Amino acid sequence: MSDSEAAGRFFDSAIGLLRRVRNEESQQITAAARLIADTVTAGGRLFVFGAGHSSLPAQDVVYRAGGLALMNLLPAPGLVGVDVRPATLGSALERIEGLASTVLEQSPLRSGDLLIVISLSGRNVLPVELARTAREKGVTVVGVTSVAYASGTTSRNPSGGFLKDHCDLVLDNKIAVGDAELTTEGVAAPFAPASTVVTSALMQAMVATAVEELAKGGTEPPMLRSGNVDGGHEWNKRVMTDYADRIFYRH
Repeated sequence: MSDSEAAGRFFDSAIGLLRRVRNEESQQITAAARLIADTVTAGGRLFVFGAGHSSLPAQDVVYRAGGLALMNLLPAPGLVGVDVRPATLGSALERIEGLASTVLEQSPLRSGDLLIVISLSGRNVLPVELARTAREKGVTVVGVTSVAYASGTTSRNPSGGFLKDHCDLVLDNKIAVGDAELTTEGVAAPFAPASTVVTSALMQAMVATAVEELAKGGTEPPMLRSGNVDGGHEWNKRVMTDYADRIFYRH
């Protein structure tokens, strides 16, 4: 198999997954977007969380040129990305009971806010506890996950549940258990994960729909512009000043 064949197979797999998400999750995307728009209109704040590689699509909608200025990353030390050593520490932290509750207690999240929790497997303690505890505090929770894991794996959460069981709304990224799209002779393990590509696209589609919903409802969406275009920094400074009480990545 040549490099071009592997690349082509991966692109075909990713495109197929994107088509599935577009066709099968369109109603859920719209519903999630309306929850976001309703939260913004009501004066609530928006937060997004993902641990490890699930943090990549979360970060992609925060402080983003062309993005909604009100999206805030909910940080948790050692869990946002793979910047800890050893990298396996991040995986271990996801399995600690009580950590999510502590993160929420120290966060600005409050009743009336909205939290998007991204977890591919949705099986670990942290995302489940985060979603459950946030809802108990009156926060609307949208889960982004692979529903296939709920039937193809066992839960690592003491309650036995998955992320999908503790959300107000769930978006399924359609990723197969194992998150690897390709196999080939001479390679013992499947390879080429597509979860970041698909989940990032899903997140951007949801935010774009929320922006549209806000505009349709008569609310001007607070958008960020690229700092690399003339006037971009001045535009962003004005938006961040106008919405300073709902933007936390500046503090």
